[in-house]
Amino acid sequence: MRIISGKLKGKTISFLKSLTTRPLKDSVKESIFNIITHSNLININLKNSNILDLYSGIGSFGLECVSRGAEKITFVEKDKNVVEILKKNLLNLNIKKNVNVVVDEIENFLKSNLSEKFEVIFLDPPFANNNYLNELKMIKQKKSYKKNHIVIIHRERKSTEDFKNVLKPIIIKQYGRSKIIFGKF
Repeated sequence: MRIISGKLKGKTISFLKSLTTRPLKDSVKESIFNIITHSNLININLKNSNILDLYSGIGSFGLECVSRGAEKITFVEKDKNVVEILKKNLLNLNIKKNVNVVVDEIENFLKSNLSEKFEVIFLDPPFANNNYLNELKMIKQKKSYKKNHIVIIHRERKSTEDFKNVLKPIIIKQYGRSKIIFGKF
């Protein structure tokens, strides 16, 4: 795995080979950032943005955002072994400023006094997990997003979640086994 673009372009990212983790493939990640950068339906400039990376795993999405000039990244991951790899990646890439690594359940993090507002909210829950819909509702209720924002969700291609009253999907793309949903609250 590697950083695709920006100041850290070409740098490698360590990952954990495990049955419980599913790192975002470089090709899917590249497609996501191409859509963020070039779609007329999305008006987000990653430079100076505040990013929330939920179910962050080894941090490949958030690390790519840092490389592309994001101002601040909050990684939230419950698996301590995976967080160690994330921290190793941060150290190896010499990323020290404006990074917050939270080791906790997503729901606990969202229930805490989350007063920050984010331009980009990325969720990459395990494919079998549908609880993320409740987490989206919590984010929406707390208004933890800026007026100009995008929510990006990585799901299994066959997933059929109903986002009614939670999120308005604006772009849905499929790549192999993956489906990427871009939406707004």
